[in-house]
Amino acid sequence: MVLFALVASHQNVDLNTVARLSTGALGLSEEMVRSGPLRGAVTLSTCNRLEIYGELEDTPGVPSGAALDRVLAELAEQIGSRAGLDPEFVADSLRAFTDSGAARHLFTVVSGLESAVVGEREITGQVRRALNDAQQAGTVSGKLQRLFEAAARTARKVGTQTALGERGRSIVSVALDLADDVTSGTWTSRRALVFGTGAYAGATMAALRDRGCADIEVYSASGRAEQFTENRGGTPVGTAELAAALERADVVIGCSGGSAPMGAAAFPAGSRTVVDLALTRDFDPAVADLPGVELITLESVRVAAPDETRESVDAASGIVERAAQEFAASQEARDMDAAIVALRKHTMAVLDAELEKVTSHHGCTAAQEQIELAMRRMVRSLLHTPTVRARELAAQGRQDEYITGLAALYGIEVPAPAAEESAPPAAGAPPEAATRSQAAG
Repeated sequence: MVLFALVASHQNVDLNTVARLSTGALGLSEEMVRSGPLRGAVTLSTCNRLEIYGELEDTPGVPSGAALDRVLAELAEQIGSRAGLDPEFVADSLRAFTDSGAARHLFTVVSGLESAVVGEREITGQVRRALNDAQQAGTVSGKLQRLFEAAARTARKVGTQTALGERGRSIVSVALDLADDVTSGTWTSRRALVFGTGAYAGATMAALRDRGCADIEVYSASGRAEQFTENRGGTPVGTAELAAALERADVVIGCSGGSAPMGAAAFPAGSRTVVDLALTRDFDPAVADLPGVELITLESVRVAAPDETRESVDAASGIVERAAQEFAASQEARDMDAAIVALRKHTMAVLDAELEKVTSHHGCTAAQEQIELAMRRMVRSLLHTPTVRARELAAQGRQDEYITGLAALYGIEVPAPAAEESAPPAAGAPPEAATRSQAAG
């Protein structure tokens, strides 16, 4: 089985491209699993990245490398078609990782080492939600389930064994720090208006309260503001009240990623700070040209994000590397288990055929039982050394040599593991998919 990851993030493309690619990837994982090319898939979409993790379905007679190239080309074609982008541009925008490289990348991401704010902990929850969404959609294969479980363990180790992220910095906190620098007054006296009811909106509400902001209004174009504020506090704002809420607000924070950005003409005159944390923009960039308006974007946050100490990053990187090696070793051992089962099945089939001959020739006698017992003991003895050797080679990363040897000596083709049942939804998994963005409003 081949695991792969396709990645477009703030590290290799601009955020506008990330947003367009994310739009093109909506629902694509589910389609690719149901139509057959993929055994499983999980899509991670955040304000900074689009990542598609997949496990290839075996195709008899097709080398895994060729099958992977075909699937990657199909994904690029589909994303490009849906997003209105050239497939070659899409392919160039996506970095590909396979097997241990895919695991290492996910472990690096979930630990906060690739975030715009290095060490931020929001990414851990975003990865967990991506897995939950895939479980709800029934697209998680057993191998992907194990990969994401290992990623969660790695993130916990980084959180408990290093100082990475201990200062609590996040995209939201850095954005609010920037807003604090350019907004008059203090948070206790400021009025805030939040667009959206997704994960980032919830994190923003919590961060505003932590800073002493008590006057928070919430607007949702989808009409979920009232339910959202019941659980988190704040005052819901309807469409008819939006203009008045904008007039009152000292700080306007966009977290929804609505389909059409609000234009500059919708903003009343006056001084205010506008913070746009939505991947697909909640506000037209022309807002920055309005008199008295300061616009803070995700790009602003990325540039302003402070560096973590080298010691913390090195320690976290070491944990990630060890976790990636352990995951690779565990997968190699599972592959070798399949080879051992194939050898045992082959050998016992030969034995059963021989016993069938004995029974046919001599009939049912006590001697048959003695012969069967002796032959089975003989087979177990013959299998002992090959079984021990299989484990030794797996530990050395040489399982391919063993599998090739079986084919050369016995003509045994080691079958791929049977398709595993999709992992059940995790307890507490959210009822609605969020693959389009963590900031759905």
